[in-house]
Amino acid sequence: MLGLLALAAIAGAALLALSALKDEAAFFYAPGDVAAAAPPLDRAVRLGGMVEAGSLRRQADGVSVKFAVTDGKARVPVTFRGVTPDLFREGSGVVAEGRFNRDGSFAADNLLAKHDERYMPPQVAGKMHKSESIEQ
Repeated sequence: MLGLLALAAIAGAALLALSALKDEAAFFYAPGDVAAAAPPLDRAVRLGGMVEAGSLRRQADGVSVKFAVTDGKARVPVTFRGVTPDLFREGSGVVAEGRFNRDGSFAADNLLAKHDERYMPPQVAGKMHKSESIEQ
């Protein structure tokens, strides 16, 4: 009886841990992935790519920005309210954490910018190389 009780406790702890991890896991999407299939609307995800040249618009309130993220294949409009990283600018790599809206835009809660001139998020680099080899 004690063994069954211990197994039930272990199973319950495992289920609680898996439930907590499921809520904290953030999946990564590139704009090309979003164009190919509808993204989830009810889950925290990451959107990565390059800030499209000419798309960055700072709002009058001084803390809101609108821009587009592209991977060379597709683009996704993004809105963010907060302090942007120092390295955030047009043509730079960015990973935005947040949620997709019903209209296909992305509402970011956090922005991560690239580190140096040659840095690109590994997931984006892989997606861009795959799309370049397909086009050629």
